[in-house]
Amino acid sequence: MPITRHALLLVAAVGLLPTQEGTVSFRPLQVELFAAPNSLVNAAADVDNDGDLDLFVGFNGTPNRFYRNTDGVFTDAASTLGVADARATRAAAFGDWDSDGDPDLLVGFAPGGGPVLRLYRNEGGRFTDATSLAGLAVDSGAVRQPVWVDYDGDGDLDLFVAFRDRPNALYRNDGARLVDIAPQVGLADTRRSVGVVWADLDADGDLDVIVGNMDGDANGMFRNDGGRFVDVADAWGVAWGGRAPRDPANGTVRPCVADMNGDGALDLITANYGPPGLFLREGNGWRDAAAAWGLAVDGRYDSCATADIDHDGRLDLYLNGTVTQGRNWPDYLYRQDTAGHMANMIPAAVAAIPADHGALWHDFDGNGSADLALTGQGPHALFASTLPDSVSRRAVKVRVLDARGRATRAGAEVRAYAAGTRTLLGMALVDAGSGYDSQSEAPVLIALPRAGRIDLEITWPSGSRREVTRRPGIRPDARSIVVVRTSR
Repeated sequence: MPITRHALLLVAAVGLLPTQEGTVSFRPLQVELFAAPNSLVNAAADVDNDGDLDLFVGFNGTPNRFYRNTDGVFTDAASTLGVADARATRAAAFGDWDSDGDPDLLVGFAPGGGPVLRLYRNEGGRFTDATSLAGLAVDSGAVRQPVWVDYDGDGDLDLFVAFRDRPNALYRNDGARLVDIAPQVGLADTRRSVGVVWADLDADGDLDVIVGNMDGDANGMFRNDGGRFVDVADAWGVAWGGRAPRDPANGTVRPCVADMNGDGALDLITANYGPPGLFLREGNGWRDAAAAWGLAVDGRYDSCATADIDHDGRLDLYLNGTVTQGRNWPDYLYRQDTAGHMANMIPAAVAAIPADHGALWHDFDGNGSADLALTGQGPHALFASTLPDSVSRRAVKVRVLDARGRATRAGAEVRAYAAGTRTLLGMALVDAGSGYDSQSEAPVLIALPRAGRIDLEITWPSGSRREVTRRPGIRPDARSIVVVRTSR
């Protein structure tokens, strides 16, 4: 379908979702700007520290784009910033590698034409190539998910990279030099890995990692035992992610972590080749609730992304179907209409986009509601939520920094409670690998089901214990960002 027809569909078919408070609608932003096809990854960060989120989009052989956001208006500044690579781009991750207070950018390329990883250092809103400076020479490999995460709790960001054709790598940050220690700590997995997310899955004070594997390989759930990692996927019941075991046509592309049932614990979603999985945390393990929740629809999915799109206190879920073997598998936007049940209510305008790779929920226009950024064979569309102002402002955005004000807290848990109570209103995780082969560096957005003051609680798995920082009596204002520094 020609791009011009896509543009007409976007303009003519703004999507509507019914809710108790009216409708959730999405309108396309700057349709012509985002019309170029064949994009793979997207990631968001405020690279110029102006208070709004910019957007990186990696393409499959045409120049990458970097959209600078100025009060909700986007312009492509990739050439000016020095990141308009024309190589097929498979991965992107934002993180403050050099601990100077602004997000740097790691880009992963398809094999051929030089090293497959490139590290761009953010120097006042412009990027310079720091790959050699960091010692990050990787000549070959099918790069998939990169994640900047402080796995050892020493205060700087380390780098995990999943590969589909070689052992996975964990680069420890030794004074800005990155050294692969995966073989020594048990993470040099040789299975065909694609998706990765880090979180304190067993709530013991350090960050664990779940790795989604393809081509019939079981997934890995690596428990962090004092800096060494043990695969407990079988013991915890998540080795196959809800898909058929040992089927070479099936695999897990993207694991996501979120509190889906509102009990304050971390649950697991898996976007699979095969039916998706939804694993609810129960005791010391997880129970697959995908069928009970109405999610166990066989398909070929590349991404999962969660957000409370209608501010009702329950997380909703976007699953995008890939384009493979001549078929565009459908996308789903599941709204959690009652606790424990999902209904597909994808708007026609969104369903019209062949969004087979990237899917991100972030507040790009600054009004407090979650907007949707997509990539794929069609346009790399950006849809803005048009919730009424009275609803969208019921939200809080939280930026979690260390004691020196640097953004190094990927994997931290943010909970919002009704002020003076332990009534949980919402929970989210600081991004530790949520996008398709991508990681954003963005404030946590928690939509609130009602107005009123809240108490914030930030839990940081520091490597040895779960450190908790509290900010009581916050009056939510979705147009501002609450900055919380952890104690270390």
